[in-house]
Amino acid sequence: MTIPSINDWFFWAVLSAVFAALTAIFAKLGLEGVDSDFATLIRTFVIVFVLTLFVYFAGKWSNPFALSQRTLLFLTLSALATGASWVCYFRALKVGEASKVAPVDKLSLVLVAIFAFYFLDERPSVREWVGILMVGAGVVVLAFKR
Repeated sequence: MTIPSINDWFFWAVLSAVFAALTAIFAKLGLEGVDSDFATLIRTFVIVFVLTLFVYFAGKWSNPFALSQRTLLFLTLSALATGASWVCYFRALKVGEASKVAPVDKLSLVLVAIFAFYFLDERPSVREWVGILMVGAGVVVLAFKR
């Protein structure tokens, strides 16, 4: 196995996983004494502010109204799904343990594979399906006590 380069999708996916893990820990610590929905709003403001600066100073700003209607539609739907996910995630973290909430949240990996199969015509190999099903089984094992 080679070390992934900065232009490799795997490099960014691993960083995403690291930051997602930190999100759960930081959020759980930050939810003490605050409503989970309000905490989600604060988090969203911080993200908008930081991303605005990043996009501007990286020279990546462009006119969003120049995007196609289809692109705007799907980015809007993605934003709504993200917002709903964050609200649900923060509510779950508020009342549950991060070590149990995060694995259940990762059930999204299985759902992405299923949705990509049906809606994006992606065809994972048998080996990839086995890995996806193992993640699903892992979610069940980690998340639920007997």
